[in-house]
Amino acid sequence: MEMSRKVWIPIAALAALVLLGAGGAYAYFFSGLRSSPSTLALASPSASTAAVGSPASGGTWNITTGSLVGYRVKEQFVGQSSQHEAVARTSDVTGQVTITRSGSTYEMTSATVTVQLSSLTSVDSVAGYNVTNRDRIVQGSLGVNSFPTATFAAQNVALPAGVENGEAVTVSVPGQLTIHGVTKAVTATLQLRVSGTTAQIAGTISTNMTDFGINPPTIGFTTVQPATTIEFQLNLTGSA
Repeated sequence: MEMSRKVWIPIAALAALVLLGAGGAYAYFFSGLRSSPSTLALASPSASTAAVGSPASGGTWNITTGSLVGYRVKEQFVGQSSQHEAVARTSDVTGQVTITRSGSTYEMTSATVTVQLSSLTSVDSVAGYNVTNRDRIVQGSLGVNSFPTATFAAQNVALPAGVENGEAVTVSVPGQLTIHGVTKAVTATLQLRVSGTTAQIAGTISTNMTDFGINPPTIGFTTVQPATTIEFQLNLTGSA
């Protein structure tokens, strides 16, 4: 009996260490060792662009290189009280914005943005996990084979004072968002800055994936919330 007890004590101790190690690995994986990039925003203007004038009599600007569009959703890991923000982005973006002038008033008379969904790539990080593995699952939920693009078409909207001086202005822009073959009315909250023949737009659209017939992706030990934030940072060039 004494010998048996002597044998089982180190075995039990070893088992406890294994369990503690597993728990430690779990805590490591699901701890604060995860991060998400900041929301897309206007880049700080250089001294040269800050001095450039207004959109003059108006014009059309086309989306060009360096533009990004993406999404943010909340993930809830099993056994964790805090949520993680999953973020994916793509630079495969096209579209244009037209601004007209009437007297001293400027109006955005049209704006369209089209995004290729198959190129969305996760850019957040979770220790011990390749976040790009979720992209294939997300593409399946979006049905990219049948619905390869998402499009936002803005309604006419008057631009605030300051845009004529090349200042960054904030404006709410109603429009139609089409995803997964479904079109819904949404409102984009954005900042716009026009400097001569260049322009920048950055902002967000808050929506819910279920409104577009999209079920939250199923990703193993993770529950995905349906609330979705679409974010964008657009560089544009054209004639002003």
